[in-house]
Amino acid sequence: MTERQTYTVLRTFPIGGGHWSSIGQELKLLDVEASALRSAGRLERKKNEADESTAESNPAKKATTKKAE
Repeated sequence: MTERQTYTVLRTFPIGGGHWSSIGQELKLLDVEASALRSAGRLERKKNEADESTAESNPAKKATTKKAE
């Protein structure tokens, strides 16, 4: 079963049933559901604590990130 990811709304869009999302709202969506909204700049994937702790435990990845900045 595919896992849902948490996304933060950047620009409002209709979510169904006559309802609209609001800026800053967090939604749990499948990658398929979020794909077009992300490419349109309406959503961004929320960074969770697991992603941040993985970057901290991997010094090579952290160094690469610093070079890119």
